[in-house]
Amino acid sequence: MKKVELLAPAGNLEKLKMAVVYGADAVYMGGEAYGLRAYADNFSSDDMKEGIDFAHSRGCKVYLTMNIIPHNEDLEGMEDYIRFVTDIGVDAIILSDPGVYSIVREVNPDIEIHLSTQANSTNWKSAEFWYRHGVKRIVLARELSLKEISEIRQRLPEGLELEIFIHGAMCISYSGRCLLSNYMAGRDSNRGLCAHPCRWKYYLMEEKRPGEYMPVYENERGTFIYNSKDLCMIEYIPEVISSGVSSLKIEGRMKSSYYVATVVKAYREALDSYYANPENYSFDPGWLAEISKASHREYTTGFYFEKPDGKGQIYHTSSYIREYDFVGMV
Repeated sequence: MKKVELLAPAGNLEKLKMAVVYGADAVYMGGEAYGLRAYADNFSSDDMKEGIDFAHSRGCKVYLTMNIIPHNEDLEGMEDYIRFVTDIGVDAIILSDPGVYSIVREVNPDIEIHLSTQANSTNWKSAEFWYRHGVKRIVLARELSLKEISEIRQRLPEGLELEIFIHGAMCISYSGRCLLSNYMAGRDSNRGLCAHPCRWKYYLMEEKRPGEYMPVYENERGTFIYNSKDLCMIEYIPEVISSGVSSLKIEGRMKSSYYVATVVKAYREALDSYYANPENYSFDPGWLAEISKASHREYTTGFYFEKPDGKGQIYHTSSYIREYDFVGMV
């Protein structure tokens, strides 16, 4: 039985090392350009090389994010950047834009390409299109059910890998295609600058009564447009594996090193337990308890079993649940 890959976030060099040490099969990271986490620490050129060498020495792959929706000026210098990252050994490039795809292929025809969730792949025909153009892996949209994912898998060649998210923050929009941040904060979410206005507190104001804020009560703090719970599939490992995907992705390049270590460790143990004895596998509540020690929101299974209703949102706060304090690393 071929095992699924556990793919972890690496927001900086320290987090990369945590992910590798605690059991990730692969990590994804962003450099100083072209990724969707402009406010993450990200990797300098030296850190990127050190991180890749560290991961490879321990049998862990490294994928690089280049999944912004680029404007003309974003393309400047991209060829040199691609040459550098492929020379130092990244195992794959994650992208969403056909223009970026073209540049990557022109610079390095052999580098493995993963299509980002930003490309909104929600059906098998779209995945087939990208496969015919040389894409190795599709990161499927979060808005799919496990049933839909299974059907996509059955209709595609075995050579095309499928990746899905199994843990972390969710977005108001189809796989991040949102303009709220652009409109309300002047920060382009599709170029790595999302201000997360979907989690702000809102009140109603009438045009001719400026300064008079009328509460729209979901609670005493106001209202939220769409304040999603966090995705968590630790209780459903057999169902996820049965869908036929190749890689399970943890969200969180902006999260702490403690978050990365805790979440990776729990999912590593769950996956290893399943593969050790699939027929007699049972969920260990301790895994969920351990994950919950890291800062998080209430949990949901997202779209995997059914379309989320009002229970998929959080109405009483936009803050994280923090019940434990991180003391330090030894």
